[in-house]
Amino acid sequence: MSSKWGDIPAWAYDSAQALMQTLKIVDPVTYAHCCRVGELSRKLARDAGLNEYEQKLAEFAGLFHDIGKMGVSQDIIAKPGKLDPRELAIMKSHPVMSEEIVQPLAKHAFFAELLPGIRGHHERVDGTGYPDKILGDEINILARVILVVDTYDAMSQTRAYRKGLPNEVVYEELKRCSGTQFDSQLVKIFLQAHPTWDRQPGDAETEHLLLKKIA
Repeated sequence: MSSKWGDIPAWAYDSAQALMQTLKIVDPVTYAHCCRVGELSRKLARDAGLNEYEQKLAEFAGLFHDIGKMGVSQDIIAKPGKLDPRELAIMKSHPVMSEEIVQPLAKHAFFAELLPGIRGHHERVDGTGYPDKILGDEINILARVILVVDTYDAMSQTRAYRKGLPNEVVYEELKRCSGTQFDSQLVKIFLQAHPTWDRQPGDAETEHLLLKKIA
């Protein structure tokens, strides 16, 4: 990812709306999760010192990170128990499917820069993640940002088969896995900054620009 300022195409939000509208119809729970992760990714990127263009990359990559779950059966996505090996393999294919869905837009540099973050959002800094088992700082910064906030959102939200966990419990899990699953510096920044991210009117940029247009 370039650290220089880049161009965001005028049609970026229109394209996002088209993709996300499809996800909303197929899987409204994942749609809402992706919208939250997009917003949280932008905030963590901001507080980690990335510039405004990079923050927008983080927002869009977070928005699209799970869009590939449209290709995964709801029987697997919403299964209350442990996934069997076949189901787990299918579930683990979703980052690649997400990348493939966004790939046709990658003729523009902005969308091309999203792809490593989308594909790599389940890579772990200890090299045991998927799909490519990338290690440490070799993992795209967008992917490392998304993994932290994706995990926070997944653990804190109530689903049909389990209650969401309180922030204190999720924070402890992020600390426990810092340096193995997560980038330790990003976890530190998240834990310091997240309590200050209480939503204020107009603060949810992703929802303001995307959700209201799709609704």
